[in-house]
Amino acid sequence: MSKLTGKVAVVTGASKGIGAGIAKGLAAEGAAVVVNYATSREGADKVVAEITARGGQAVAVQGDVSKAADVKKIFAETRQAYGKLDVLVNNAGVYQFGPLEAVTEEEFHRQFNTNVLGLLLATQEAEKHFGPEGGSVINIGSVADDITPPATVIYTATKGAVTSITHVLAKELGPKKIRVNSINPGMVETEGVHAAGVIGSDFEAQQVAQTPLGRIGQPSDIAPVAVFLASNDSGWLTGETLLASGGVR
Repeated sequence: MSKLTGKVAVVTGASKGIGAGIAKGLAAEGAAVVVNYATSREGADKVVAEITARGGQAVAVQGDVSKAADVKKIFAETRQAYGKLDVLVNNAGVYQFGPLEAVTEEEFHRQFNTNVLGLLLATQEAEKHFGPEGGSVINIGSVADDITPPATVIYTATKGAVTSITHVLAKELGPKKIRVNSINPGMVETEGVHAAGVIGSDFEAQQVAQTPLGRIGQPSDIAPVAVFLASNDSGWLTGETLLASGGVR
């Protein structure tokens, strides 16, 4: 039997990148997966098609996690499709880098609304749907919280909040058998990284040079960590932040 047979997971922001990789990884281990997306229906449908083609279970559900009404809809549709909830992966996130003088109210709220408020709203709603046996909440943070690179002040602040929230909610939700942990990746090759022109740039070369394992990450490097945290193998772990960064710290 696979590690996640019989479990139901919601993965936010799963139409591409790390979220898509995690959704496929959870499904490969037997979970039924809700592939959440905000705008990219095409990407979410592609992830669902890949999962079902391999014999897995998945549905795409639209919803912007920064909006409470959308979050309620995501979990209502999850219950309608699969009848329960066991795992929430708070992956949805946005970023834009720039120096202090480029900070604006609009960009501050855009990143915090998705990266922090969205995580809180999704976890708040998931708590209502977990059964008496509890559940696993997996937050996606960033090694930026540890290495605090220049020109990332808003993004790094959001990921510092994710780490703090993970520790707080692990204590708060532990009595309900809900475990809360965070995966903090280093640079991962995703569609967004390609779109930003990072691949093949001097910046990528710098990141590789700073990584003890000598390369940037892939979504397939992060997915097994999520499978571990979703499974009973990590049943005694909560409040942990696992650096999945190739040794960058």
